Amino acid sequence: MYNFLLPVAYLPLWLLYFFSSLLWPVVYYVARYRLKVVRSNLERCFPQMTKQELRHIERQYYRHMTDLLAEGIYNLRAPLSKVRKHYVFENAELIERFYKQGRSVVLMSSHYNNWEYMITSLDSRIRHHAVGVGKPLDNKGFGYFITNRRARYGTEIVDQNNVRQMMAYYDRWKVPVAYMMLSDQSPSNPHRSYWTSFLGQDTPFLFGAEHFARKYNMPVILYDVRKTKRGHYCVRFELMTDSPNSLPEGSITRQYAQHLEQLIHEHPQYWLWSHRRWKLTHNGRIMKDGTVKIIKN
Repeated sequence: MYNFLLPVAYLPLWLLYFFSSLLWPVVYYVARYRLKVVRSNLERCFPQMTKQELRHIERQYYRHMTDLLAEGIYNLRAPLSKVRKHYVFENAELIERFYKQGRSVVLMSSHYNNWEYMITSLDSRIRHHAVGVGKPLDNKGFGYFITNRRARYGTEIVDQNNVRQMMAYYDRWKVPVAYMMLSDQSPSNPHRSYWTSFLGQDTPFLFGAEHFARKYNMPVILYDVRKTKRGHYCVRFELMTDSPNSLPEGSITRQYAQHLEQLIHEHPQYWLWSHRRWKLTHNGRIMKDGTVKIIKN
């Protein structure tokens, strides 16, 4: 039922951007897609900004979001050569260094700028075997379709619920793997999260990247995705640590959060504001009606 997207993906990217330019005002002004969530998130994170400044970021965000939709559709069919053209790796030799040592690595990033090009192309661009770790989509049929398209150039996609078994398997057979983790998703359990200050909020973060880096002594590498112009991105890798167990517990996740916060302050329109990032308390989940559902430890 999702194959209707594939013919659309044959359209040239410039034409998809043309439709994106027509779509974003409809999404923002007419459909008002998740506008309450976006507005609430921006207001709580930037209380010092005026209403006019916040509305400007909103409009920029919806322009960017519809561009991401265009790029996501294009990515369903995009040849690898085209992805490489639009998504440039600046210093992949940093990862190569650990491949030569036979070590797996954790690549930490976020839903900032385009992440689909990275998932699709990573395995073909580094010598490590690439594994993308993520949450399963609620719609299983659509999830299978997207996973199949993402994995067509070799990147393996794994449900976060199965990552323990996969890491144990690859560690046992000494396969150097690059685990890509978008660690800014909202955790499901506040008791298994790492809480830290982020954008002025007491915020829970997924602890999986740090946990597994410590367990398997994997170097942790941050990577930034910078937009150079419409449709073009530059990826730069930065080593956070090659000896995670030498650092205090929580410091890796905290440093990641600080780094992401800096990126957002530089260009706030490029982060995914339309998800309910602050829906957890220290002991439960804030429901849409404002009540708190207690989650047992």
